[in-house]
Amino acid sequence: MTCLTTLRTACHRAARTAAALGAACLAAPALAVNNLPGGPAVNQLDLHPPVTKIAAEVQWLHNYIMIICVVIFIGVFGFMFYSILKHRKSKGARPANFHESVTVEIIWTVLPFFIVIGMALPATKAVVAMKDTTNADITIKATGYQWKWGYDYLKGEGEGIGFLSTLDTSHRVMSDSGKPPPTDNYLLKVDNPLVVPVDKKIRIILTANDVIHAWMVPAFGVKQDAIPGFVRDTWFRAEKTGDFYGQCAELCGKEHAYMPIHVRVLPQAEYAKWASEKQAAAKAAADDPAKVWQLADLVARGEKVYAANCAACHQASGKGAGPIKALDGSAVVTGDAAQQIQILLNGAAGGAMPAWKQLSDTELAAVITYTKNSWSNKTGKLVQPAEIVAARK
Repeated sequence: MTCLTTLRTACHRAARTAAALGAACLAAPALAVNNLPGGPAVNQLDLHPPVTKIAAEVQWLHNYIMIICVVIFIGVFGFMFYSILKHRKSKGARPANFHESVTVEIIWTVLPFFIVIGMALPATKAVVAMKDTTNADITIKATGYQWKWGYDYLKGEGEGIGFLSTLDTSHRVMSDSGKPPPTDNYLLKVDNPLVVPVDKKIRIILTANDVIHAWMVPAFGVKQDAIPGFVRDTWFRAEKTGDFYGQCAELCGKEHAYMPIHVRVLPQAEYAKWASEKQAAAKAAADDPAKVWQLADLVARGEKVYAANCAACHQASGKGAGPIKALDGSAVVTGDAAQQIQILLNGAAGGAMPAWKQLSDTELAAVITYTKNSWSNKTGKLVQPAEIVAARK
């Protein structure tokens, strides 16, 4: 009786525990991270939902080739296992004694030929369509940098607009913490997304400033390498408005994971308004490299440039992190400006410190002046844009 009572008590406790766990599971949210429209989905198995005809064709081609592969797999292994079971020695089967069979030779030559043709024709059609960058409505140059993208609108509505697109600093902070909170667009948020109009052919001209990068947006069916010293191109025509995400798809260094791509597709009217505002802002912000700046104005400008481009690695405090050197108290920063200018223009430490020649002369002069007069670096020194112009020659 004692044993039965103990067993019954244990069973009741186990049942109560299971019920409590079940209630907790039902009360908790099913997923901490949700599907990102235009980006990755939770437990995604298929390709991204296509928003261009090329992406839809790629998805169809993927499924078509997969069906052929499955049929070949079932046919080959089915025949193999049938032969093993039907003609095994234990059933008294004896191997045939023949040297060659013309029929078999013809079958295993002709059948693969037709299979390859059946795969090659639709694949070739898709690849040819991918490479047809003619008659574009808008042409944009995308330049890969370690580790950000630069966009310059070369032709079409928005011509003359140019900006850098960098990982949002809040996401870098989350990553550096080692325990990022669940975030749907984790490491995909940027400060300046690429903006294009819907239902327009967008040609992307690609190159790189330092190492090989790759511009990839799965929902567009687009992936093209950006190679230093070479110019390559691709295109897309988005049929839906919204935000679409991708990443650099070529291992490009230690910050490779922090090089996202964000494309915002707007209705034509909204895009025209955005392009007009950006062009007006660019015109207003155009700097004369011959202008002589006051220290306070240059420091204020440099603080913005530093926050947008340098703080992710060197930290807002200037203390650096790990192998990244501190700027606060640095002999290079507090010393001769010429050395610091050359480092920013050409990089240093074998690429660990990337070159920043893509910034304007005024921006470089401002950020150098800011670092020379921030934290404990109260040098009182400033660098004028004209000094950067001379150093570039």
